[in-house]
Amino acid sequence: MPAVAEVMSTVASNPSPRGCDLPTCPVCADSMVAAEGSAYLSENVISYLWTCDTCGYGFVTKHAVSKRFVCN
Repeated sequence: MPAVAEVMSTVASNPSPRGCDLPTCPVCADSMVAAEGSAYLSENVISYLWTCDTCGYGFVTKHAVSKRFVCN
């Protein structure tokens, strides 16, 4: 089955990734719980790969983060 990807860009208003709204599938409107993968693209940009469990549609979101995360 061929994969289709779409990139949607967002700016996170809350620096915590858990505080952001989770996406819904643009094809079947099913709720998406967790990204399939993620990657740091630059110092403040994170990319997430989403795949719908219901219809198989895949897309990528990019989030700009205003603050750096620091682990204690």
